[in-house]
Amino acid sequence: MDDDRYGSDVLATDWKNAGRKTVPTVEAVRDLVIEEAATGFCGAIVRLEAQTVELEDYFGAKRVFPLGASFLIDGEPVKLVVPSRAPAGRGRTASGSFAVGEQKARVARASRIFVEGRHDAELVERVWGDDLRVEGVVVEYLEGVDDLDAIVREFAPDRGRRIGVLVDHLVPGSKESRIAEQVARGPFGAHVLVVGHPYIDIWQAVKPARVGLEAWPSIPRSVSWKHGICAALGLPHETQADIARAWKRILGQVRSYADLEPALLGRVEQLIDFVTEPLPRA
Repeated sequence: MDDDRYGSDVLATDWKNAGRKTVPTVEAVRDLVIEEAATGFCGAIVRLEAQTVELEDYFGAKRVFPLGASFLIDGEPVKLVVPSRAPAGRGRTASGSFAVGEQKARVARASRIFVEGRHDAELVERVWGDDLRVEGVVVEYLEGVDDLDAIVREFAPDRGRRIGVLVDHLVPGSKESRIAEQVARGPFGAHVLVVGHPYIDIWQAVKPARVGLEAWPSIPRSVSWKHGICAALGLPHETQADIARAWKRILGQVRSYADLEPALLGRVEQLIDFVTEPLPRA
C-alpha cells in the first residue's frame, strides 16, 4: 500500500528550524545605521575590519563590535557580512545621480532656486551640490518667504530666467500656501514654481533615525521649535550659536538622499528640472 497512516518521517526534514524566521544578510557598508542588540548602541558604520565593525552615534561616540554580534535594523535582526567587491562602473553623487567625472562646473544659469534659510541651503548643497554645479544652478536663501512676491517682481523672471522656490510647511491653509498662491496669480506666475514640504522646519526632512530618534517630537506652540528639538536631543540651546552647532550635528549625519524624507527629495528634484528645462525651439 502507498498510503502511510502515520505520515512522513519528520526526521527526514529540517524539523529543528521549522517555523524559525530567517535572519536576512546585510552588507556592512559605510554609513549604514544599525543597532547592536546587546548594548542598544545605535550608530552609522564608519570602519570595517575583517572581524570587527566600528559604529559612530549621533553624538560622535564610537564603539567597536565583533562582526558576528547581534545587530538590528529598524528593530529587526540582521546578519552583517563583509561587502562583496562591486564591479567597476560609474559612481553616483549624494543625490543618487550618475557622477560625471572630471567635468568642470558649468557657468551659472540666469535661473535661480530660492530656499527659505541658511539651513535649507546647506542641506540642498550637501545632497544636490554636485548636480547643481554640473547644471549651473545657483541656490540662494531668502531669510523667510514673507516678501516672496516682491522678490519675484524685482527679479522679473521669464522663460529663460526662471525661479524655483522651496518653502517650509507648505500645507493647505498655512501662511506659506497663501504666499505661494499670490505669486502664482501674479504677472510672473508662469515662470515661477513654488513647491514645499509639510515639515515645520527643514530639520524634520532628515530621517529621525539618523539623529537617534524614532520620530521627531511634537513641540508645544509656546516653545521655539528648534529650542524644543535641541532639548529633546539633550543639546544646549540657550544661544543662536548653540542652535547652529546643533544643526551642524544633524547635517553631519546626512550622507546621501537616503537620509532624507521622500517628501523633500521629490520637491528638490522638481525644482531642478524646472529651472533647467530647455527652451522650446523656435
